[in-house]
Amino acid sequence: MKARKNKHIDFTAIIEKSDDGWYVGQLEELPEVISQGKTLTELKQNLEDALDLIISNARETTRSLYQGKKFIRRKLDLV
Repeated sequence: MKARKNKHIDFTAIIEKSDDGWYVGQLEELPEVISQGKTLTELKQNLEDALDLIISNARETTRSLYQGKKFIRRKLDLV
């Protein structure tokens, strides 16, 4: 049996610094994840929060499509 690994997914942020000093970034892999911050640390946290919201919203939307239907939900360990 293959041992399970905790896999970390890396994302790449595209970041610009605006004229007023704010950092604006979005994830290259998921461009709908976009945010801003006064510092790079704040931007990183805000991008993580935006990613969590996007994933949570996608789950809710997908689950609503299956409401009233019989289906299987299964966690997958993707590489």
